[in-house]
Amino acid sequence: MATDYDAPRRSDDADEDSVEELQSRRADKGTSVIDVDVDEPDHVDDFELPATDRSGLQLSVQVVPLQADEFTCSRCFLVHHRSQLTGQAGGQPVCSDCAS
Repeated sequence: MATDYDAPRRSDDADEDSVEELQSRRADKGTSVIDVDVDEPDHVDDFELPATDRSGLQLSVQVVPLQADEFTCSRCFLVHHRSQLTGQAGGQPVCSDCAS
């Protein structure tokens, strides 16, 4: 609702409306229908930028094995440094984030 800050303000006496008037205002507002149009695509993953050719693209990632000072949390399955090892649950290591 837009507010006109230049308009003169109503006094406190004008704020006291009758119950019938307030109920009629509420009934008028309840009959309005709001039509929401959402323009979201169904398949966001299918979005491609124009003029991009990815046919020859090759991705390569170097996989580093688990180091001696690292462990894999049995709850979140992330690799953490040994300093984040809180304890073990059922004989499996648990990180400090999952333990709290």
